[in-house]
Amino acid sequence: MLNNLKQEVLEANLELVKKNLVISTWGNVSGFDSETGLIVIKASGVPYSQMTIDDMVVVDMEGNVVEGDRRPSTDTPTHVYLYKNFGPKGIKGVVHTHSKYATTWAQLCKSIPCFGTTHGDYFYGDIPCTRALSAKEIEEGYELNTGKVIVEAISNTDCIHMSAALVRRHAPFVWGKTPQEAVLHSQVLEYISEMAILDVLMNPELPVLEQEIADKHYNRKFGPNAYYGQKS
Repeated sequence: MLNNLKQEVLEANLELVKKNLVISTWGNVSGFDSETGLIVIKASGVPYSQMTIDDMVVVDMEGNVVEGDRRPSTDTPTHVYLYKNFGPKGIKGVVHTHSKYATTWAQLCKSIPCFGTTHGDYFYGDIPCTRALSAKEIEEGYELNTGKVIVEAISNTDCIHMSAALVRRHAPFVWGKTPQEAVLHSQVLEYISEMAILDVLMNPELPVLEQEIADKHYNRKFGPNAYYGQKS
């Protein structure tokens, strides 16, 4: 079942290592099949150096394992909730990492300001950091409630225009129209996270990018009249 998606998700997980976005077992990629309503996600705690297609677990939209002998990632409820909310808009890949610079912003409990066009090319506006989870939310359904605060954090925008959020004191979750696109967005997030830290260190009073140029850079790639790249 879903062998092509399993291979795609396996390759996307391994790509996290190649792009220096994960170490140890810290991270996971999932993929969503909209026709079946099933999700493929990596197994919990499997080292990337040993990962094979047999470590890709198929779960349903309630997080129940429907194929595979391993336990799915402990973050599965978060992925499931994101697909329930973002899947209808075309999101079919979710990535969670503890990449160094994006996680630094999460630990500081700060959104990442849009200081320049490199940021604006992929993320429309500041990348939000979630609110704190309550003690009850942590105790009762921690991973599910993590998904809920992510959706809450981008409620004033759109999951297509803002494809990342920082979970307060934790780390980033990023998404895309495919698992591979979600990995790319994770790589871009890490790159701009590092630049933003340098920006703040060099000029703590640096203002955010002017809205007009932010609009231009995002829309020329992703707007209704986008003209970046080649025609299909």
